[in-house]
Amino acid sequence: MVGIVIVSHSRALAEGTAELAREMGVGEAVVEAAGGGPDGGLGTSPELVGRAVAAADDGDGVLLLADLGSSVLTAKLVLEDHEGRAVLADAPLVEGAVAAASAAASGADLDAVRAAAESAHELRKR
Repeated sequence: MVGIVIVSHSRALAEGTAELAREMGVGEAVVEAAGGGPDGGLGTSPELVGRAVAAADDGDGVLLLADLGSSVLTAKLVLEDHEGRAVLADAPLVEGAVAAASAAASGADLDAVRAAAESAHELRKR
């Protein structure tokens, strides 16, 4: 199954998003949180993201979703070490994570999980 990693500047935001995505993925999706800096405060950490990617990877690939700014740069840095096995989605964090988890839980491959996450751009709230 494709794993998912939530990369955020905030540990609480990453963990909450991962929790929601797991639940929406009917408990089947593997969703890891990689939020906050190495000291637990706001920030990003390539080491935390790398560990989350390793934990989420069962061989079918890993999709990363990032909130903004340096978390995107951190995700891209980590992807260099996981070329071909992990990709970054250009998707809204929460909606993309839920869509990705639903797709992953249904057995979709990495490209389809990424497409599901990125399709969340089209979700309107009014």
